[in-house]
Amino acid sequence: VRRKNIMRKNICKELMLKGVTILDPNTTYLDHGVKVGKDSVIHPNCHIRGNTNIGIRTTVGPNTIIRDSDIGDDCNIINSVIEETIMDNGVAIGPFSHTRKGTKLHNNVHIGNHAEIKNSTLGPGTKMGHFGYIGDADVGSNVNIGAGTITCNYDGTNKNRTTIKDEAFIGSDTMLVAPVRVGARSVTAAGSVVTKDVPPDTVVIGVP
Repeated sequence: VRRKNIMRKNICKELMLKGVTILDPNTTYLDHGVKVGKDSVIHPNCHIRGNTNIGIRTTVGPNTIIRDSDIGDDCNIINSVIEETIMDNGVAIGPFSHTRKGTKLHNNVHIGNHAEIKNSTLGPGTKMGHFGYIGDADVGSNVNIGAGTITCNYDGTNKNRTTIKDEAFIGSDTMLVAPVRVGARSVTAAGSVVTKDVPPDTVVIGVP
């Protein structure tokens, strides 16, 4: 245990000498080979594992786990779990959110609290504020995903994909029953259950 503690502190020291701020090396757990860019900040109780690369001026933690992920510049990750995820620059996520294998978040995506994303791509500027699940989905740019939105991707046998095009507005508590496509600039009203493709520039309301 003592040897592991010495190795852990040496990893932290090496990064700090390169311009990374680690607020408490005693509660920061970094695998050998983890890369962190200059002027990034790592808060206490963070576990950064595997083949992970973090860019410059990015803030991680507190209470964050990152594994086998590529994190861009100027990102902010608070109290969340990030697994096998790619984040571009300016992404904000957390607290209490989870990205899983196959997630790609483009520039300036905002993920708030209690959100889960799996095997999905979110385009630049898309916002998912809180309390939702996006799985097996392709989401365009500047999309608003309201609280409680769920992609119903599993039909009991297969995983099906959802597509949401640019500038769509997904109302709170929308259920998107995959496979389904929501066109550009379309709107789903709060509480909608979407079982059919939605054309561009369309408003859909209600439960079939």
